[in-house]
Amino acid sequence: MISFSDVTKRYSNGFEALKHVSIEVQEGELIVVTGLSGAGKSTLLKLAAGIEYATSGNVIVAGQNLARLTPQALAVLRRNIGLVFQDHKLLFDRNVFENVALPLAICGYSRADAARRVRAALDKVGLLERERANPIQLSGGEQQRLCIARAIVNRPAVLIADEPSGSLDTEYAVAIMNLFKSFNQVGVTVLISTHDETLAALHHPRRLHLEMGRLTEEAAIA
Repeated sequence: MISFSDVTKRYSNGFEALKHVSIEVQEGELIVVTGLSGAGKSTLLKLAAGIEYATSGNVIVAGQNLARLTPQALAVLRRNIGLVFQDHKLLFDRNVFENVALPLAICGYSRADAARRVRAALDKVGLLERERANPIQLSGGEQQRLCIARAIVNRPAVLIADEPSGSLDTEYAVAIMNLFKSFNQVGVTVLISTHDETLAALHHPRRLHLEMGRLTEEAAIA
């Protein structure tokens, strides 16, 4: 499903965020990427999503080398990838329903089909009763769940989340991790980064641990 082969990512200032990383993520896996701030977790997820490109090595997603895809082909591939990053990028001039509906509008879904999908996604994350609220009226945890609803509304095969519980209290953080597990249980490949070892071990996922851009551990968390 996702393959990194001897991947290095070097930025224009010379900083190497990832160094010779090789991993294989199988379809239907739940993977947690751990490591301290600056270890390379966010960079790894951005490369997997095609947001950034490797300096050397190959990143293969669903059998396609991301570096060789045209912008149009990459856009099509991304329709099967749900993304949740730390900067929510919510639209505060639109309500909850409209925020979640945006990806479907871009993909050309009919209003009726889009409405069904949006309400199903909001119901899944417990926000169905807040569909007419503005995002500014939501708590931090609710805003994070709104981002997750937007990420899953297109029913992606892969869900990628960068520190999805980083700014939440323990109760909300556990709820978010449980939500990702529920998606994984219905066949979605889930790739999450976190610095919280307790949350990382919550559902006994496979772990990829990074230190200073290098993969230092790859194992199932017992």
